[in-house]
Amino acid sequence: MSESVEICGEAENGREAIERVRELHPDLVILDIIMPVMNGIEAAHEIHRMSPSTKIVFFTIEDTPQAAAFARSIGVDGVVPKAAAGKELIPTLRRLLKAEH
Repeated sequence: MSESVEICGEAENGREAIERVRELHPDLVILDIIMPVMNGIEAAHEIHRMSPSTKIVFFTIEDTPQAAAFARSIGVDGVVPKAAAGKELIPTLRRLLKAEH
């Protein structure tokens, strides 16, 4: 990315992700669908509710059109399969962060 991107926090599970968003007000959150304590779907729903301007990307092993369609239906802004991380993650983040500014 030509512009600087700052990683402002990390979380080990969905509940921690929600707390980090509450504390740090990030522009974008990357979640896995499968996480302990609270899964990414539940966390995305809560993050979208409390911080609608925060972009959400699922970075997941789930690589089906149904998973992507479901993610969009709950307000997730992008889905990047882990198998495609090398070619899709950075362009997806660029697109979403650029759309914000």
